[in-house]
Amino acid sequence: MALFINKKCINCDVCVDECPNSAIFMGSKTYQIDPDKCTECVGHYDKPTCVIVCPINCIKSDPLNRESLEQLAQKYVNLVESEG
Repeated sequence: MALFINKKCINCDVCVDECPNSAIFMGSKTYQIDPDKCTECVGHYDKPTCVIVCPINCIKSDPLNRESLEQLAQKYVNLVESEG
């Protein structure tokens, strides 16, 4: 499933550079994650790096965007193919 950033976000910017898919962007008040680009780092890392570096633990699994490992892997493939 894609991840989301809850309202506890303090806009520290740490997560932005960690996202290999450029899925994290500044929303109207806090950072947000584009569920169409978030693969939970599948295809890049073993674990979502944004979750690891977040100092306040505000990046959670998005209950509105549940995806299996296979779906996340396919999303990664689709993103790579669209870039190249």
